Amino acid sequence: MMKRVLLKLSGEALAGEKKTGFDEATCTEVAKQVKELTDKGVQVAVVTGGGNFWRGRTSETIDRVKADQIGMLATVMNCIYVSDIFRYVGMKTEVFTPFVCGSFTTLFSKDKALKALKKGKVIFFAGGTGHPYFSTDTGAVLRAVEIEADAMLLAKAIDGIYDSDPKVNPKAVKYEEISIQEVIDRKLQAIDLTASIICLENKMPMLVFGLNEKNSIVETMTGKFTGTKVTV
Repeated sequence: MMKRVLLKLSGEALAGEKKTGFDEATCTEVAKQVKELTDKGVQVAVVTGGGNFWRGRTSETIDRVKADQIGMLATVMNCIYVSDIFRYVGMKTEVFTPFVCGSFTTLFSKDKALKALKKGKVIFFAGGTGHPYFSTDTGAVLRAVEIEADAMLLAKAIDGIYDSDPKVNPKAVKYEEISIQEVIDRKLQAIDLTASIICLENKMPMLVFGLNEKNSIVETMTGKFTGTKVTV
């Protein structure tokens, strides 16, 4: 089993069927699965998207920089909420941000993050990269590379990578395995282009799966994976 992973949770997946805000049952189920991993000695870092609160790229009236800043704050709210659910089920957590948030979070540094992991904490990376024009996917891959994770687990609202959008094309075909170079060449948009290139250059493998599949996080880590493996 991998020793250190970064789990990327999409905001939409956290919202469950409500599509917005938080679904507590979904978040609690995620927490229980992560606790099962940490009880086995796996070090887990978490990044959440912000799509359950804000999708700035869909706005035509707000300045892109301001829209992205709102999105960063949405991920801070998500991480504070989800980290507290994790504490409720019995884990120790710490939330890191690339900018100061008063006493809400800890200012990110690699040394502090690794120290927290070695103490057995689940760590959360909120606020993306701290800069506009970078997605939470890019922020997640960047942090995965920085903490030297064995892989990035990408938990989405759909159960893998398809050759076209399965919401639009009912005949879309899911890949069981695909290289990150193919993802880039075919413009599959599993993650954004910048994140894909960082994965490629730093040889960071990904496992893409549906968060709402039963016990999907644990099964991804224990060899019963049914999503898409992205190789480097």
